[in-house]
Amino acid sequence: MGNRPWIVDDELWTLIEPLLPPWPQKAPGPKPVDDRLCLQGILYVLYNDVSWQLLPLELGFGSGQTCWRRLGRWHEAGVFDQLHRLLLAELHAADELDWSRACLDAPHPREKGGEATGPSPVDRGKTGSKHHLICDGKGTPFKVITTAANVNDVTQTLALVDGIPAVAGKPGRPGRRPDAVLGDKGYDSNPNRRELRKRRILPVISRKGAPNIKDLGKLRYVVEQTFSLLHHFKRLAVRWERRLDLHDALVSLACGLICWRRLKKTRP
Repeated sequence: MGNRPWIVDDELWTLIEPLLPPWPQKAPGPKPVDDRLCLQGILYVLYNDVSWQLLPLELGFGSGQTCWRRLGRWHEAGVFDQLHRLLLAELHAADELDWSRACLDAPHPREKGGEATGPSPVDRGKTGSKHHLICDGKGTPFKVITTAANVNDVTQTLALVDGIPAVAGKPGRPGRRPDAVLGDKGYDSNPNRRELRKRRILPVISRKGAPNIKDLGKLRYVVEQTFSLLHHFKRLAVRWERRLDLHDALVSLACGLICWRRLKKTRP
């Protein structure tokens, strides 16, 4: 990504530009800031975790308020979810998705306040939220859900599995069901196991009070790597975005960028 990862190259912009909603031709006020520049402003905040008000004007990306509003507008249009699905399809077409298993995890909360917050199980004196993630066997993110910090991991199992988007890219029905779902003891639930089997998915989840399933950690390490990649975007590592919809927009954008990096590695 270089020393300035917020700069959007031509190849990525070719994918994103068709997804952006057109600007109203008769919109009042001055000419809006160029979409590509606004996207680079959003990425600058995402990577560096500066407040929107402190986005340097000398970068030429417009004001932080302008970029913040454009983020909300694009989120309402579903731009970042579409980008994520598009890149998943490209990876699927290149045989870079591992559907043999999917991995679940949710680390200790590091995020601050806002919507979907609650008492942290690590520090009851603070409120926060946390990310729940499901990825494929290679660590490509499928779905991320943001909840209050005190929400148990097990409650999000089916929401994550059912939240895997239908991934096109090959002839036939889109892929969306892994062969197996791997989880630690935080996902131990017999009702969830039954529901996964109804979906023709094998639950590989350690049981509380019993030894861990042999070699499960060797298969699940990819989800920890994916969290590391996700929280490399500093705006997500500590949640300062109080509006849940805008926080989720940044999460979706980050997932798309992780997929984009993986896709670029497959190309000569």
